[in-house]
Amino acid sequence: MTTRVPLSTSDRARPEMGRSEAEGYAEWFAVLADATRVRLLHTLSTSAAGAMRVGDLAAALGVSQSTCSHHVELLRKVGFVAVDKVGTASMVSVNAACCTGLPHAADVIMGTLSAPPCCPEDLPADVTTRPVADGDLPAVLDIYAEGLATRTATFETRVPTAAELRARWLPGLAWVAELDGRVVGWTAVTPTSARECYAGVGETAVYVAEAARGRGVGKALLFTQVTQCDEAGLWTLQASVFPENRASLALHRSAGYRTLAVRTRIARLDGVWRDTVLLERRSEIA
Repeated sequence: MTTRVPLSTSDRARPEMGRSEAEGYAEWFAVLADATRVRLLHTLSTSAAGAMRVGDLAAALGVSQSTCSHHVELLRKVGFVAVDKVGTASMVSVNAACCTGLPHAADVIMGTLSAPPCCPEDLPADVTTRPVADGDLPAVLDIYAEGLATRTATFETRVPTAAELRARWLPGLAWVAELDGRVVGWTAVTPTSARECYAGVGETAVYVAEAARGRGVGKALLFTQVTQCDEAGLWTLQASVFPENRASLALHRSAGYRTLAVRTRIARLDGVWRDTVLLERRSEIA
């Protein structure tokens, strides 16, 4: 199955889904339309060993070995699992590449995924963006504090100092948005690793002042972020967004970010385990 990335929310035409593509997606969902197969995948995914013998898998599911083998074969045909012979035993494991793409299928079918956009369109004429300056940092921190207070923007619970915040950012990859002469939003990129091989991979953040939301500030910031990061040679941008923050998810998808996974109970905020959606944008330039 070919996973496509999001189209921006514009009035350009979306391509029609072909019959063969629709049949492929239908086959995926048809195979999962069985409780035993769903349980089988879950059992494999949560197995500490990462792979199980068919006999052990059958015992865990409470079905006969022949029934288990039947379900395994159906899952193998569409790529959800892999089966390897180890001596006389058949070892079944989850096909991680295929299952990672599963969350995209529903998005494709519902029309939220299509050809990769460059960046958001319909940018507001009254919002300007520019590189962040030291004089912007008090406003940047105030906007960050507003986002922190919502408990839907970050796991952080403390507003950093200006020096701490700037030290996190990759040099030259932080911008602010201005509206009516005031800083009303910012975006920045932090490194994901100190290893040289990941020098072109950055984690992004976007914050918009509460009073300026709904004015296209986020679109303007994402336009600057993705185009400038492309020019800077970054080949991958990542973002982690709370699933409750639907506005942020839509904004990132409009800029070509695609969903990689939902990371369940990845960390705690105020003592409560929270999920995040891991998004990624791959540059077509770098």
